[in-house]
Amino acid sequence: MQLLAADIGTGTQDIYLYNSEVDLENNYKLILPSPTMMVYMRVKEATSRKSPLVLSGVIMGGGPSQWAVQAHLEAGLLVFSTQEAAKSFNDDLEKVQEMGIKIVSPDEAAQLARKSGYTNITLYDFDFFAIEQAFSIFGTSLNDLEAIAVGVFDHGNAPPDYSDRQFRFDYLDRVIRENNSLASFAYLAQNIPSIMTRLKAVAKTSASLPAQLIVMDTAPAAALGALFDPLVKDTRPLIVTNVGNFHTIAFRLGGSGIEGVFEHHTGLIDLQKLDSLLASLANSTLRHVDVYNDQGHGALVYNPNPIDIPSQPFGIVATGPRRSMLNQSILHPHFAAPFGDMMISGCFGLLAAAAKLLPDQGEQILASLTGFGGSGTPPWEIY
Repeated sequence: MQLLAADIGTGTQDIYLYNSEVDLENNYKLILPSPTMMVYMRVKEATSRKSPLVLSGVIMGGGPSQWAVQAHLEAGLLVFSTQEAAKSFNDDLEKVQEMGIKIVSPDEAAQLARKSGYTNITLYDFDFFAIEQAFSIFGTSLNDLEAIAVGVFDHGNAPPDYSDRQFRFDYLDRVIRENNSLASFAYLAQNIPSIMTRLKAVAKTSASLPAQLIVMDTAPAAALGALFDPLVKDTRPLIVTNVGNFHTIAFRLGGSGIEGVFEHHTGLIDLQKLDSLLASLANSTLRHVDVYNDQGHGALVYNPNPIDIPSQPFGIVATGPRRSMLNQSILHPHFAAPFGDMMISGCFGLLAAAAKLLPDQGEQILASLTGFGGSGTPPWEIY
């Protein structure tokens, strides 16, 4: 069986084509520019040509794309956007309009896009057909996929006057309390919570896919994937942290499952602060207010009993594109490389979640993931 996993980040989109008949290390991988980086490059090109922008499509990841649009506006150039695409920059459309973006209907956007000299860009996070074309160039078909698993980071649609950061952390807390499982952040397309608008946007733009769609938040996907590093599979308790380009998350995992979590903005922390956050998570002294008031998302400790990280040979496990921040850490983290490749930790997390959500295919996926080293206990059964 084959399954396509795509972990959509800020800098890259990391793609893994799983084939149950091939050793995991020999399956095909692509590390490509992220969709938001691709939009960034197209907007920058339009700015250099002084071309008005017309944005359509759905909610997608921001960051680079938003910076480029802001620079386009600051250059005195026009930007038009449909409501759905505009929410890529802010759920509050009044704030989008304050940026200088003019909100138009889909029909108006289509008319503008046909005007000479205008640049039309369709926003979306996952382009299956581009990926399919890339594989086809190398003689690989995606016609026989059993499932497609896509990871994106989703703040959710916070109500008016409710903090996006608090809303995101409320969601993390609720899923942990209800399910106590990293894999529970994954959903079949038809079961995505209505508040998770970016996940639902992926499903909307993937309606014609040739296989069942699974979507998952990238942060727990990366943490779950990192647990397949053979040196940490049997280590408990531990803290696994994903140091991403925009967000850093850490889960404390122990005998009672997920024992604590924090999430912060990577750009607002340095090594000293990250070490302090990880140590406080381990000794159960980290408080929500400590992180939230520092412009992070928040923190919660579910088990008041501290854990002794130094007593574990791999007590801190790190993954993510900015994990090098921890190179000089006093906590001496282990840099996870599941199946030999840190860059696709998230894809292995997506694969593990698929095993849980797709009973008919789960046994084969499980056999691949636990076919070497360790005890063979799948991490999603515990976490």
